[in-house]
Amino acid sequence: MDPRPQAATARIRSDVAHNARVWNYWLGGKDNYPVDRAVGDRVTGMYPSIGEVARADRAFLGRAVRHLAGDVGVDQFLDIGTGLPTVNNTHEIAQHTAPHARIVYVDNDPIVLAHARALLTSSLEGATEYVDADAHRPEQILRAAEPTLDLGRPVAVMMLGILNFVLDGDEARSIVRTLMAAVPSGSHLVLTHPTLELGGEGNEAAMRFWNENATPPITARSREEFASFLEGLEILEPGIVSCSRWRTSPREPEVAQFGVVARKP
Repeated sequence: MDPRPQAATARIRSDVAHNARVWNYWLGGKDNYPVDRAVGDRVTGMYPSIGEVARADRAFLGRAVRHLAGDVGVDQFLDIGTGLPTVNNTHEIAQHTAPHARIVYVDNDPIVLAHARALLTSSLEGATEYVDADAHRPEQILRAAEPTLDLGRPVAVMMLGILNFVLDGDEARSIVRTLMAAVPSGSHLVLTHPTLELGGEGNEAAMRFWNENATPPITARSREEFASFLEGLEILEPGIVSCSRWRTSPREPEVAQFGVVARKP
């Protein structure tokens, strides 16, 4: 018997709200506890558009993966901070377009690990793997991904709503640099990040409440700070925008979450 699921379950705490489960609640999922729903409802009361942010972030993931797998021809994805499985996961979208695509999911949340089997449903032609690793340790992530991904060929490195849990800006930039240095020209970086801009000013109190009542702590960043993660990369059109407006109608309502896709030259 594989001891890993039992070990992961033993690490799960149901008395403290956790981001993966609260995000799942905002997306309409059922993999959450009463404490997650209570904190999620309090945050929603303080910042009513948080559910729209969660849904826009998820829709952005779909558009970015479809573009990279279909239009660009990227067939390897390193999805860091994947969160709990839901509909239209990265591997499902990528392999719908490119059945041979290979995907590695990375997370270190125990409830995500306990649900990992739901992610490991690859097409016959491709591969899907899950790595239990911390985003703060990019070298560990790269080593663990190598059995599944060929790092000598282009990789899409996806970090949706994950760098906001790396509170130190220098460390966050170092993580991105380490990851992108390990992949070749033609690789892409896909990012989303909450901000107090784009109408997100009301989120400040909600984030403060979150940091006092849930885990892990979170931070917002400005457009300039967000752009600093993209140093040396070519930013794809339409640039740094609200993730709800990335390759959608300009009439689409903005959410306070930056989104961008950039290419390593």
